[in-house]
Amino acid sequence: EPPAWAPGPAQAAALLEEAADLLVLHRDFAAAVERCEAGCDSLGPGPCPGPGPGPGNGHGPGHESFAEVKCSLCVVGIQALAEMNRWREVLSWVLQYYHVPEHLPPKVLELCILLYSKVREPQVMLEVGGSWLGSQANQGLPEFGSLLELYLAQVLLPLGRFGAAEELVRGCAALDSERRLQLLGTIGESRGRWARREDETRPGAEEQQDPAAETLLGVLSQKLLTMLTLLRRALRSMSNHFYLLPYKKMLLATFLLYLVVVRLDPASPTSLPFIYKLVQLFRQAWAAVLSPIHRPPIRD
Repeated sequence: EPPAWAPGPAQAAALLEEAADLLVLHRDFAAAVERCEAGCDSLGPGPCPGPGPGPGNGHGPGHESFAEVKCSLCVVGIQALAEMNRWREVLSWVLQYYHVPEHLPPKVLELCILLYSKVREPQVMLEVGGSWLGSQANQGLPEFGSLLELYLAQVLLPLGRFGAAEELVRGCAALDSERRLQLLGTIGESRGRWARREDETRPGAEEQQDPAAETLLGVLSQKLLTMLTLLRRALRSMSNHFYLLPYKKMLLATFLLYLVVVRLDPASPTSLPFIYKLVQLFRQAWAAVLSPIHRPPIRD
């Protein structure tokens, strides 16, 4: 069981020093997270952070020490969780001690934005960063301008939220006119690069569709080739069957069919040339069949 530590800022500071040694020197990240959690628990909820010290806000030397120790404990805990590849737990782990995004210290918010941007998950910080920057209490902090620029560069612009970025810059009273124009120009350049990148990726998508179309055409061509092959086989079978029929019977059947269909009158003068040519064809065929080459040999 972990040892019981006495509550209070002094004990939290001792736990912070021990957690830092475990993180940097011993590389015992799980133990470092354990010390950070114990230190934050020993501090309790504490007073809420505000724009600056003052009697109305409960700020004073004790509060500054309290806030610094708690912020440092969270920074060490974030680094230890990231080293253990447990970066998905970082935001929820921090919010269990600060409860709402508006109360996050600037250093903790900066570290979270950089972490989720590095792992290419900037959308995790979209709502949290917007809530923190939209808080009137945080706009008086000296780190507000740098955090706004970091939020633009690492969250809004990579996600293509150009309208929200322009609205945030125009509505920020902490920026002077020159810096506001510079940031608006940066947003416009990022919007142009985003549009060009989309134009370049569209032909790639069309090219990806071409292989699918080629595959479909290949399937259709294969089916057509198969049908033509079957048709050729059928025609070849019919032609082979046709060649097996006797020629004389075929010619006679054709002639008789012609006489029946056309009703040719043999006594008609127009039919005489045709009959004469047909007789000549029969004689030539008969002579070719009974030529000396095809005649059977004479036996003694």
